[in-house]
Amino acid sequence: MMHKAIMATLLFAAAAAGCTNPQVKPDAAATGGATSTQTTQTGAAAKDAPSQDVSATTTDPFADANNLLSKRSIYYDFDNSTIKGDYKSEVQAHGAYLASHGGAKVVIEGNCDERGSREYNVGLGQRRADSVKSMLKLLGVKDGQIQTVSWGKEKPKAMGHSEAAWAENRRSDIVYKSKD
Repeated sequence: MMHKAIMATLLFAAAAAGCTNPQVKPDAAATGGATSTQTTQTGAAAKDAPSQDVSATTTDPFADANNLLSKRSIYYDFDNSTIKGDYKSEVQAHGAYLASHGGAKVVIEGNCDERGSREYNVGLGQRRADSVKSMLKLLGVKDGQIQTVSWGKEKPKAMGHSEAAWAENRRSDIVYKSKD
């Protein structure tokens, strides 16, 4: 008898969970502060409308894995600060966004692998950050929208002492401070 009461309560709770009003919710955590829309359908509308994949309703280009704006790391060859051809379209996408959104600001963080002295890696990380900044400026981004910093080898993305780990750490990261 007690089992039936628990089952009835669970069924009622499950039915009630689907009976809320349609709403739009910001998802700031997934977008680093920007908002995306997620639509929930309930009540009579839920019976008539097909269920939606929430990820399909995301309109934030920074959260869309198919959009170049979601990619914010530029990788380099060993002891080099030249932006490789593979990453130029990524920098161009960020440049176009920044040029058309004057209130958006970024910090370009230059990083290195663990090899080399601290001083050398800080300098190399700065050259990497500056190479991205130079390309962004050529694309019409205002100087006041871009800051650079070098972390040298202090902020590794991958731990380890292998070529795979070192390759992950030779990068510049584009970090948005505000998006308008």
